[in-house]
Amino acid sequence: MIAKIGRGESLYGALSYNHVKVQQENGQVLFTHNMMETPDGNYSVSQLSRSFEPYLIANRNTEKPVLHISLNPDPKDQVSDEKYKMMAQQYMREMGYGNQPFVVFKHTDIERTHIHIVSVCVDEDGKKISDKFEKRRSMKVCRDMEQKYGLIPAIGKEEPETRVLFRPVDYTEGNLKSQMASVLRHLPEYYRFQTLGEYNALLSLFNITTEKVEGELHGKPKHGLIYSALDENGKKSGPPFKASLFGIIAGLETLEKHFSKSKESLKDSEAKLLISNAIALAMKSSVGELDFKELLASQGINAVIRRNDAGRVYGMTFIDHNSKTVWNGSRFGKEFSANIFNDLWQNGVKSEMDNPHGTSALLPTLSGDFLPAEKPHDLFGFLETIGLEAVYDISGFIETTGSLFPNTHGENYEEFAFQKQMKKKKRKKRL
Repeated sequence: MIAKIGRGESLYGALSYNHVKVQQENGQVLFTHNMMETPDGNYSVSQLSRSFEPYLIANRNTEKPVLHISLNPDPKDQVSDEKYKMMAQQYMREMGYGNQPFVVFKHTDIERTHIHIVSVCVDEDGKKISDKFEKRRSMKVCRDMEQKYGLIPAIGKEEPETRVLFRPVDYTEGNLKSQMASVLRHLPEYYRFQTLGEYNALLSLFNITTEKVEGELHGKPKHGLIYSALDENGKKSGPPFKASLFGIIAGLETLEKHFSKSKESLKDSEAKLLISNAIALAMKSSVGELDFKELLASQGINAVIRRNDAGRVYGMTFIDHNSKTVWNGSRFGKEFSANIFNDLWQNGVKSEMDNPHGTSALLPTLSGDFLPAEKPHDLFGFLETIGLEAVYDISGFIETTGSLFPNTHGENYEEFAFQKQMKKKKRKKRL
């Protein structure tokens, strides 16, 4: 079993992400602890949030008080709902959150059935609950539960390789060829992308870029790829390396076959709908480019933005680490074109469109006081948050830690009211 722990600021974001699964019949509220019950057992986001409200109001100075945890058994494990409830309670108890309010959601939208737990990491007095040695303690709890419930152990021989695989290249360390090889030899096995541009967007997260080279050998035209490392500013650094140095999987011919195979498999992909919904909502909700990227990153989606020398956006690529897919923004329609993003970020013009697939995505603008500092490759902060230990299945190791998904006008209005109410009550408390 793998436990992934995420922390954030948006309680509504974490609850909404899980609640939309319930609405789409891909999830259910499995269990609640120390929370207000409802007569019929059905919950809305606003109803669930009320149980956490006193803790958030009391919060002293914890910047990210919202906990979003997922517990992921091996896909071959058969876990009953009753076992999931017991596992959630044991995990929260042994991690120090046993007295907290929390809600457990069961997700069935992918082959690997798993649970999500939403809670807060501040107690009733607003004091942060200690997260000292959290990853170590979490792994111990998971190992204990594997034995107790007869689950397939998560730690295997592949763990050391996994850690190397998801490490970005550092051009200052030397041994560039070795660093790049650990990425290039494996990425196409786990991600689907349809063009060299999409592949390059994915590589940029690992501080790598590639480009075509053409020439003649013995009078015959030849073409291939060379790879280079990138520095902290996204500029090439160090010598270029021929694709042949990394094996056949990094070569142009193999990648072109991968493009075709990916195109076929993504024709009717459900991921496309989910990602476009997430992008549309982030566009409506965000305050500037950094906020937009942060909202998407909280859902395991990276936005790679391409600009010309004048600073104008001419291309957008979105990398979804949940479905392991890469999408040029144009694949989602003209409402995600570069011109739309230029108007959004340079002129503050918000698109008037509803969610492109019919679900209204209008949300009040969120406060920008939590915006992070810009980082060239912010995926790795997200990975650090959930941890890379004990990854038994690379194809499923990243899962969204909760963010804003489309919802009804009523729920969105309640979120806005909830945020205003929280700020008002905090001001009163200080007085």
